[in-house]
Amino acid sequence: MSTKPCPICKTPKQSEEYAPFCSARCRDKDLNRWFNDGYSVPGPPADPEDIARDIDQGHD
Repeated sequence: MSTKPCPICKTPKQSEEYAPFCSARCRDKDLNRWFNDGYSVPGPPADPEDIARDIDQGHD
């Protein structure tokens, strides 16, 4: 078992079932942060029109 603490609450993990989190609660809390812009990827904001154009042209 890993010795790293849970990245959300910093408590030791009791099992690997929810790795790298200690529980379903912390796993869901992390997912919620992604959904609600709690995390971000560095870089300039993407223009929705550029994204649509890239998708239409087959670029990912």
